[in-house]
Amino acid sequence: MLFVGNLSKSTTEEELMNLFSQVGEVTSLKIMTDGVSGESKAYGFLTMSAESEADHAVSRFNAYSFRDHALKVSLAKPRVQRGLAVPFYRP
Repeated sequence: MLFVGNLSKSTTEEELMNLFSQVGEVTSLKIMTDGVSGESKAYGFLTMSAESEADHAVSRFNAYSFRDHALKVSLAKPRVQRGLAVPFYRP
């Protein structure tokens, strides 16, 4: 999975699909939006069909100028689980 940041707030999923399809098959894509207003948060995530395509997308599109914004493209970091930490208890 790839992280794509610094998007223009008016960038559409279709535009991103067309851009990243230049380097391989995009299997999923989601631009994140505010749950209340529906406005773009200016970042999203996408998955390519092969790891080599994802690597190519990072090298080709990181710092790429798209709609007057320098994209930030990287491998997505695993999501950190939030919640209370439960200490290990040993009697």
